[in-house]
Amino acid sequence: MKKYSIPISEQCKSSLKGIEDVQEIMGGKWKYLIVSTLFFLGKLKFMELCRQIDKISPKVLSKELKDLEINQLVTRTICDTKPITVEYELTNLGESLHTIIIEMGKWGIAYRESILK
Repeated sequence: MKKYSIPISEQCKSSLKGIEDVQEIMGGKWKYLIVSTLFFLGKLKFMELCRQIDKISPKVLSKELKDLEINQLVTRTICDTKPITVEYELTNLGESLHTIIIEMGKWGIAYRESILK
């Protein structure tokens, strides 16, 4: 079967590449929920964050937080307490996702309402 190529603009190509980058960084089931929880609640200790996100295991949360830290969206602070506690918060780069987080929430609410009608 012959594939036909539809020319797309450089702006479209750039946008698609940007979306691909976001998928790479934020892919998976949990990252948007982690970032959103930190956005709405601010700095949280590990177990506080774990309790806020329904059904996430500590092992998965730890892995996802490491990925977000590597991608400079979250910072990890070790507190000088006994026992040692760790706090997580969004970086400025993580905070810059605020428009996306708010709009995703609005879209999700509207979608749920339209489906339940």
